[in-house]
Amino acid sequence: CDIYTDVDGVYTTDPRIMPKARKLEQITFEEMLEMASAGAKVLQTRSVAMAMRHNVNLQVLSSFSNEPGTLVIDEDDNMEKQKISGIAYSRDEAKVTLVSLPDRPGIAATVFGSLAERHINVDMIVQSASADKQNTDITFSLGALDLDKAVACLEEIKDKLGYQAVVADPDVAKISIIGTAMRSQPGIARTMFSVLAEKGINLHVISTSEIKISVLIDADYTELAVRSLHDAFGLETA
Repeated sequence: CDIYTDVDGVYTTDPRIMPKARKLEQITFEEMLEMASAGAKVLQTRSVAMAMRHNVNLQVLSSFSNEPGTLVIDEDDNMEKQKISGIAYSRDEAKVTLVSLPDRPGIAATVFGSLAERHINVDMIVQSASADKQNTDITFSLGALDLDKAVACLEEIKDKLGYQAVVADPDVAKISIIGTAMRSQPGIARTMFSVLAEKGINLHVISTSEIKISVLIDADYTELAVRSLHDAFGLETA
């Protein structure tokens, strides 16, 4: 199935940020799904999910040229040789921290249940360890457009939750590295975190899946993070 877009394929990252970004000859359905959900705007997640479900190969082509595109296919053994396939980013993010929540069973269910009732999608979540076994902090990320609605929701149930404060931060970005090799090659997370640390980039939240690692950082460091990781993983060469 050929899909014509305004770009000539799927790149290792956004060429507008990283001129050395390389067009991929092929990518797996899983990788494409993760890249789309992490901020890459080449294909919508729904179209990739449908193709994956019915095992229909996709070819991403340009509407403006006859150049070969990128084939989106089921995974094969050769793809495991690449450490990661691409880096995605999203600036449309926000972060919320609930400070000093009572550390009791059901508190997280109440928080995220209330947000879900208002159709607010939450992405990355981290809960701090409770030193005194009485209070804890919960931090989560969400779409920037939902930030005001989420804060209003949490303030409505403050008495029920019993937290000390809600802290909102609209100036964050999500950076993700994606690759099926994460299943079998150790050290990828260490490389990512070390590279960002060397550039003085602090990590607010970390989230992982089988083939993706995402971090939430200050938005001002978005381009530096993408370029540094692209170089560190050698994505400009096949």
